[in-house]
Amino acid sequence: MGEFKVHRVRFFDYMPSAIRTMAFNSRSERLALARADGAVELFNFADNYFQDKVIPGREGRDTEALCWVGRRLFSAGLNGEITEYDLEKLRPRYTVAAFGGAIWTMSSNSQGSLLAVGCEDGTVKIFEVLEETIRHQRNLARQKGRIVSLSWHPSGTLIAAGMMDMIQIFDAETGQATHRLLVEKRLRASKSVEVVVWSVVFLSDHTIVSGDSAGKVQMWDGSTGTLIRTYLVSKWDVLALAVSQDERSLVAGTSEGTVIQFQFLSTVDQQPEEWIRTRTFKNHSHDVRALAHTETAVVSGGMDVQLVVRPLLDKVERNTQEAALRKIAFPHRNLVCCAKKAGLLLFQFPEHLEVWRLGESDGHAGRPGDRLPVKRKPEKLIELKRKGEDHICCSALSPCGGWIAYSTVSGVRLYRFQHNNNIRISKVSRLPKVLCSVQQLCFSSDSSKLFASTSHSSLIVVGLNQSECKYLNTLKPKSDSRQPVHLLAASDDGRWLAAANTDCEIHVYNLEKMKIHCSVPIHSSCPTAIAIHPVTSSLVAVHADQQIFEYSLELKEYTEWSRKLQKQGLHSLWLERDTPVTHITFNPRNPAHIVLHDAFMFCIIDQSLPLPEAKAVLYNQMTLRSLPESDRPRHSHAFKICKSFQHLMCVSLLDDHSLVAVERPLQDIMCQLPPPVRQKKFAT
Repeated sequence: MGEFKVHRVRFFDYMPSAIRTMAFNSRSERLALARADGAVELFNFADNYFQDKVIPGREGRDTEALCWVGRRLFSAGLNGEITEYDLEKLRPRYTVAAFGGAIWTMSSNSQGSLLAVGCEDGTVKIFEVLEETIRHQRNLARQKGRIVSLSWHPSGTLIAAGMMDMIQIFDAETGQATHRLLVEKRLRASKSVEVVVWSVVFLSDHTIVSGDSAGKVQMWDGSTGTLIRTYLVSKWDVLALAVSQDERSLVAGTSEGTVIQFQFLSTVDQQPEEWIRTRTFKNHSHDVRALAHTETAVVSGGMDVQLVVRPLLDKVERNTQEAALRKIAFPHRNLVCCAKKAGLLLFQFPEHLEVWRLGESDGHAGRPGDRLPVKRKPEKLIELKRKGEDHICCSALSPCGGWIAYSTVSGVRLYRFQHNNNIRISKVSRLPKVLCSVQQLCFSSDSSKLFASTSHSSLIVVGLNQSECKYLNTLKPKSDSRQPVHLLAASDDGRWLAAANTDCEIHVYNLEKMKIHCSVPIHSSCPTAIAIHPVTSSLVAVHADQQIFEYSLELKEYTEWSRKLQKQGLHSLWLERDTPVTHITFNPRNPAHIVLHDAFMFCIIDQSLPLPEAKAVLYNQMTLRSLPESDRPRHSHAFKICKSFQHLMCVSLLDDHSLVAVERPLQDIMCQLPPPVRQKKFAT
């Protein structure tokens, strides 16, 4: 596998925000979720749950509701505004004020023609969804308290609105209330304590399901306004409800971190079907604020920052990859940039950047696993705060450490950084006008160029020197894709630049001729990491379905090793991993070594060794150590996997051949969360 001196970095204090709300689009199989900092993340459930797009947050954007209308995504929040997002440019497309105070909830009719929002002033406002915008149509009858939750009847003629102590049913055409359903208070609760109806669901048979702050899930007859049944499921709040598309399964999320499933079943033969509590899932430590019910799974999120996908075992085949529980706690993109020549690390936070200098050991040799004495501790050189209210969407540090760049949706900023004896940073004041807003940034290996991806998968090339920053060229692919570029990789020799977009396309440009060189054959799964080999000039790409490809840029075809890999197939344990590879690098001492990592392991693929057979032990490092040295070659294979480091944010090789492993243990994140409402006690 090879021996490296490892910089084990644990001073990246990455802290994801709590999940506030989510919306699942069953047609495109995409989940959108909004976090407390205003960021919106999109996951492609059809592509191994890959997080392919992130729309950065903004100061003061408190998102309380998300809603899909066809392929269009809308959000609303406590700032009283409705926002539609541009999913190609990854930014808000426009914002419309509702003029009703804070917006607590939002829902669209099944036809996708109308959008309803519930406001602080007690009004339900209906907006018409037009081709390019939305337009206010009318207000429903105003109520005395805020509207906390909304749900349309599938016919589009009625709307149920959850409020304080009651549920109102409105006629969507006349705007008048037809029924008022009074919600009971908690047993022995004070009369002054209001019951908040946090969530409502309007079913096609006119049943209304509500979840409230008294810990109850209640079934109501929407036609008569009468209570059918009450389930006391928690001592605390029921915060969220979600129903399956066939309306035969319902889930409720509570403040205790539990998710309770109800199913529409018949308990006895020939008896009428009814809602029955069937399962309780405990996958969260804190409030479950958001739920979605897909065809085969329950998706939940909340205060503990993790997105949990819990397959329903009556909907999937047991003991398969589809039946595995998934917890997504870390982003599927790089937030760490390593300056290989300077030994510096750049950490990206929503509101600022940090640059650290790695520590040094005294260089004494030791056995594998030994801790070397530290001669110089790691040092934080600068903390660079963003300008404006928009959060940072991407950043880059040049390999020499002399340039820092970052972008928000409103603009790009470039800095000259001196990090030797005197720490100095100076902003480059005059940037080319085309460098206005970008999705990805990358420096050339000699730090003489900056590459930036813009709309329609185009790339801007900017020349850098001591005195100025000069626009050189715009590189455009031959395809008509409008999807954003999410990966950039430049070759060490300065000849090639590769760019991957969320349409699963990878385009390679010749930087000497400043034009497109080739396009890699499209694989059905989105690329999660790409890199260009410094010796062979081959492009290595790993996709969301865990497939690995190597493409020769000189010959414009897959390499012999890649063809052999695809013919034999990857090991089943490799394909069953549920976290994507997010970074690829190469070992300068051995050109046959490809180094890549996901959140739970890093792997060195030795192309000179045979590929693992289907029945071979994939994780065989401990087995090889126990064998005599003469027997090891017979049992070794190309995939050398190390799981000594957990929750990896970055693995990179420096020019001095040392390895940098940036970890963020999940336990450190959990320790920073507020205490849960219910804590596990011994024997309870």
